[in-house]
Amino acid sequence: MKYIVTGGAGFIGSHIVEQLAAGGHEVVVVDDLFSGKVTNIEPFLQDGKVTFCKGSVTDLPFLMSAFEGADGIFHEGAIASVPRSVKNPVATNEANVTGTLNVLVAARDCGAKKVLFASSSSVYGNTPTLPKREDMKPMPLSPYAVSKLAGEHYLQAFCEVYGLQTIALRYFNVFGPRQDPKSEYAAVIPKFITGCFAKQPLTIFGDGKQTRDFSYVKDVVQANLRAMESSAQGVFNVAYCKRINLNDLAALIMELTGTTVPVNYEPPRQGDVRDSLADITQAQAAFGYAPQYTVRTGLEETVAWYRGRPG
Repeated sequence: MKYIVTGGAGFIGSHIVEQLAAGGHEVVVVDDLFSGKVTNIEPFLQDGKVTFCKGSVTDLPFLMSAFEGADGIFHEGAIASVPRSVKNPVATNEANVTGTLNVLVAARDCGAKKVLFASSSSVYGNTPTLPKREDMKPMPLSPYAVSKLAGEHYLQAFCEVYGLQTIALRYFNVFGPRQDPKSEYAAVIPKFITGCFAKQPLTIFGDGKQTRDFSYVKDVVQANLRAMESSAQGVFNVAYCKRINLNDLAALIMELTGTTVPVNYEPPRQGDVRDSLADITQAQAAFGYAPQYTVRTGLEETVAWYRGRPG
């Protein structure tokens, strides 16, 4: 098959590219390198199965050219940050909403069979009921969450109006190798790991008792491939299905890195949810999704990668 991976030079996208290439598929990576890095996909460019097209999902004519002959689209490209969306909601809307609409138009016009969209658990907001189920009313708290919910609705509209097969996966706090720890908007796990290695204090926004359902990236890739190859359509949670609070997460990462560092507490950030936990029953039933990694086993692989990482 020929697959497009938007955001394919990024953290999650590059892992999808790696597995598609290993499966013998032809892969086109579309990325403007806003947050992605060519080094994430360099090993997969050598054998000719993977090609890289630099460009933005906000450029529809570029997408029309890049998508030619594609069987399916993995749409991972986005500005993936709640704090960044709070600081600049217009840029997030342009990349995540207009970009997703462009991807759907290009997929429709190029005859692609299916579009898979990387959505987010952030669409649930602070709904008090746990675990989060797909039939709950969304309550987005940030422009980022709104942009992901808008993308889901665009997918549904293109399915209804144009008959395009679409599926949205609501990711819950994905972590793993290649996740960038350097940005001020970086996710908590790479920041904690690199902070421990550097013997620097860790920062937690809030009291540390807030919980997250952390999902290892290899499980998320499994969900993507299974979902694309299935007949499933609609919206599905993708997660590990257990939660851990940030104080316990910090302690676990200190244990795995063999370090002890102070933890500093800052005021909670705007847009952050208090607790997160997924119900993955629908993904299990629709396309056989089954997490293979616990938080500990995923962190063991992740810590090992950061330990061996140059620089």
